Amino acid sequence: MADTAASPFPAPHPDLADLAEAVAGQLGRARADLADLVALPSVHGAHPEACAQARDLVRTLLAGLPVPGLGPDSVEVVETSDGSHAVFAHRPAAPGRPTVLLYSHYDVQPSGDPAEWTTPPWELTERDGRWYGRGAADCKGNLVVHLTALRALAALGGSAPDTPGGDDDEADPRGADPLDGLGIRLVVEGSEETGGGGLDDLVASRPDLVAADAILIVDSGNVSAGVPTLTTSLRGIANLVVVVDTLSAGVHSGQFGGAAPDALAALISILASLRDPETGATTVDGLDFGGEWTGRPYAEEAFRADAGILDGVEPSSAAPVADLVWARPAVTVLGIDCPPVEGAIAAVQPRARALVNLRVPPGMDPLEAQDLLAAHVQRRRPWNARVSVEKETVGHPFSSVPAGGSDPVHGLLSECLAKAYGAREVAEVGSGGSIPLCTALREAHPGASIALFGVEDPAAAIHSPDESVDPREIERIALAEAAFLQRYR
Repeated sequence: MADTAASPFPAPHPDLADLAEAVAGQLGRARADLADLVALPSVHGAHPEACAQARDLVRTLLAGLPVPGLGPDSVEVVETSDGSHAVFAHRPAAPGRPTVLLYSHYDVQPSGDPAEWTTPPWELTERDGRWYGRGAADCKGNLVVHLTALRALAALGGSAPDTPGGDDDEADPRGADPLDGLGIRLVVEGSEETGGGGLDDLVASRPDLVAADAILIVDSGNVSAGVPTLTTSLRGIANLVVVVDTLSAGVHSGQFGGAAPDALAALISILASLRDPETGATTVDGLDFGGEWTGRPYAEEAFRADAGILDGVEPSSAAPVADLVWARPAVTVLGIDCPPVEGAIAAVQPRARALVNLRVPPGMDPLEAQDLLAAHVQRRRPWNARVSVEKETVGHPFSSVPAGGSDPVHGLLSECLAKAYGAREVAEVGSGGSIPLCTALREAHPGASIALFGVEDPAAAIHSPDESVDPREIERIALAEAAFLQRYR
C-alpha cells in the first residue's frame, strides 16, 4: 500500500495489536478482490451480464472464506422481486451465542461519461494514496471490509479475548474457532442503488434469511478520513412526479405568447414555491420544518467543502447545517422534462414534467408528507392549469438508537471503532440519504440492533466521477469489525 500523508491515522490501540497485524496481512488480497469487483460494471438493469458475473464472484468469495462453518455449503443465491440476485452465507451460532449479520451490496451506480474520469471507471487505479474506480467505496469497498475482517480472524485463530464478566479460567470448548461460536450471516444484494425493493420484499417474505441479534450495515462512512463515525439516523424519501398540461399542442411564441398558458412557466412557478427564495427553507404547506439535530454539529465550512459549494455561493441560512440535512424535510427538483436549449423552437410549451424528491427525517410519516406535498402542488397551480401528480413508493426514515435509550451493540461497536482508529471517541452523525432496507430489517426483527458505518469519507465522491476509497479506511473499518466480532456476546 502506498504511503498516504493527506491526513493522519494514529496507530490502533495496543489492545488490538495482534488483530491489527492480522488485518494488515490481508490488504494485498483486499486490493486484488476490490480490483476484480470494480472491473465488473454491475449496474442493475443496465448490464445484466456484468451483474451476473459480480453475483458469481461474490458467491465464490463468500464460499472461500476460511472460517469454520462458512464455505460452499453455507452460500445461497436468491432471486428477488426486481430480478436482482442476493447472495447469502450463514454459519449457525453455537448454543447460547448470538448472531451477527454483515450487509453490503455489489451493484453500483452508472459511471456516467468516462471522459469525466481521470482514470478508467472500471479499472481500480491507485493515485495519491487512494484507490479509484466505480464502487471502490460504495459499496464494493465495504464488501471487501467483511472479507478482510473474517480472513484476519481466521488467520489469527484461537478464541475470543476476555470480555467483562467472563471467566478467565474457563476453557474454550471450540478451541481454534476464531469466532468462539458466534453466528454469522453475510448478505450482499444486487440492486440497492436502483431502489427496486427486491431485498426489502425478500426480507418480508423470508425473514429467516436475515435473522440476527446485531445487524451491521456497512454502507456508510466517516465524517472525514481517519475520524471513526457511526450513522445513527437516515431520512426517508417520498417522491412525486408533477405533470402540467395547458395546451392541446405547442403554439408559436410570437403569435400566442403572452396570453397562451405556458406549461413550463407554470411548472417553474410551482417548483419555486417549494423553497424560500431568501433562506432556502423548505416551504411545503403543513410540513413541519422545525426539527433540530441534537448530536454532533456539522460545521458550515466543512459542509461547503464536502458539497463543493462554489466561492461566493451561499448555502441555506434557514437553520444550522446539521438541522437542515439530518433533522428537517428537504425538497429537491431532480429532473425536468422540457425542450433542451440546443435545438429549441419558438413555441409556448403545452406540457412539462418534473421529478420532485422529498426527504423526511425520523419521526415524520413519509406518506403524510407526500400527501402534503401533493396538496401543495395542486394549490400552487397558476392559470387553473391541469396539474396531476404521480406518487412514487416511499421509503421510511430510520433511527438506529431508540429515543432516550442506549444500545449495547452501539456501545461495543463505538469502542471497537475508537480503538481501531486510535481515537478517543466516535462521531455520531445523521445522514440525509435513505436506506429503506433498515426499516424492512427492523420490521422483520424488531429486537435486533442495527448499526451503520463504513469506508465512504467525503473525498470518496460516491455516485460521481473519480469515486475512490482510502485503503486505510478499509483497513481500519475491517479492524473495528473484526474486533467487534471477537468481543460480541
